[in-house]
Amino acid sequence: MNTKITYLLLILFAAHVAVAQPYSTEVEKKIKAVEEHLGTAIQTTDHPWYTLKERMAHYHVHGLSIAVVHHYKIEWARGYGWADSAEKRPVTPQTLFQAASISKSLNGVGLVKLAQEKKIDLYADINTYLTTWKFPYDSLSKGEKISVANLLSHTAGLTIHGFPGYERGVTLPTVAQILDGAPPANTHAVRSMYAPGIRSQYSGGGITISQLVIADVTQEPYDRWMYEQVLKPMGMTGSFYTQPAPADKAVFLATAYYADGSAVSGKYHTYPEEAAAGLWTNPTDLCKYIIETQLSYEGKSAKVLNQTFTRLRLTPYVDSNAALGVFINKVGGTRIFTHNGANEGFRSLYIGKLDGGEGMAVMVNSDNGAIMNEVLAGVATVYGWKDLYHPEVKTIVTLTAEQLAACAGKYKLRGDEPLVLQVGVEGDHLLVKRLWEGQEMVMYPSSDSTIFSKDGFELNMTRGADGKVATISGFGRNFFDRMK
Repeated sequence: MNTKITYLLLILFAAHVAVAQPYSTEVEKKIKAVEEHLGTAIQTTDHPWYTLKERMAHYHVHGLSIAVVHHYKIEWARGYGWADSAEKRPVTPQTLFQAASISKSLNGVGLVKLAQEKKIDLYADINTYLTTWKFPYDSLSKGEKISVANLLSHTAGLTIHGFPGYERGVTLPTVAQILDGAPPANTHAVRSMYAPGIRSQYSGGGITISQLVIADVTQEPYDRWMYEQVLKPMGMTGSFYTQPAPADKAVFLATAYYADGSAVSGKYHTYPEEAAAGLWTNPTDLCKYIIETQLSYEGKSAKVLNQTFTRLRLTPYVDSNAALGVFINKVGGTRIFTHNGANEGFRSLYIGKLDGGEGMAVMVNSDNGAIMNEVLAGVATVYGWKDLYHPEVKTIVTLTAEQLAACAGKYKLRGDEPLVLQVGVEGDHLLVKRLWEGQEMVMYPSSDSTIFSKDGFELNMTRGADGKVATISGFGRNFFDRMK
């Protein structure tokens, strides 16, 4: 069939599935309630909730996708906005986003599966299993050997936090070139910073070594083995690790956008660091992983891992939170397993409860992921997950135009670093911009000496004899003094 005709048919299919799937009246009410109850860290008495539409516009988010797990089942999944604005291609539940660091969670399932099959020992020296490349131990590792468990829990003491990816069409490095920082790799070599097993220090570099462990042990391409042995058995059949993405998947791929709403060159970056950042997926498939994890944890399913090895994967190693490819947190009385992700132009988040079969996943094709926690707040509010959203409520006070004007100006951080805050007035609130990084926050007065953002930041202001604000303190213990 002609390639253009095939592409047009796929576009028509995508447009067809873009029509929101109808659910029961009860579920549709929940969906609408979530859409109307996005919440921030700080609520105000005059405006406690936002709508999804409002916040997508506020954050310049082109597209967003959500799926919710209730009682061990996906209760609903829905897409909003555009997968590609220029093409007018809508987000559907089938639209694929780059999962970024969420890739590490499924990678962890793969490594633990190899341990379950007795093909690796999670606690043995990684060089036991690496055949196409060896980790070059040096004096910084203090004679201690790095294990796969160290890699997965970020306790290997290794460099390289994350990866920027590569523009489409450029020559991609091999995994060995990435690990050695050799051209055409765009990151430094993955090497020891200190001995393994001391503490958790996030390292996408270490996860990339684990990618090579899978490939060397199985003697199969990483992406193919992960699909056949991990993704497919869990029903994640729309997802894949293949980089670059296969051409026949193009119509399902979301385009990446920066925080200002402009598109990433070439639509998105390519990540040969597949285990650390290369998974393309959607919230529906992520919720299938959440459900299988929950059921396996309770001994009710073993599509990939049995109960023993699922519980092992969800047990923090060395660090109190970092388990094997996943983070374990206790929020109030609720225990959750979670991970988020950040690639160029994409942000993602999933959360699953360890008890009770509840969870959710949200993905956006934007560099600004602030909306994801607000979506979580909406889901938590509607589904009664009280431990996962308990905002502080503040009252905005009214300041006179003169009081607000006395706040305006530029403020320099005390000390040698030339960091400057710029404060402006807009109506009844202030705009505070951190000039060193370009981030601007809307801040409201809770008194004549305190301002806050709904994201949870609070700043204190000290006024001089002339009534003008002389010093602003906040962002930790930092003090910013008015510039003349």
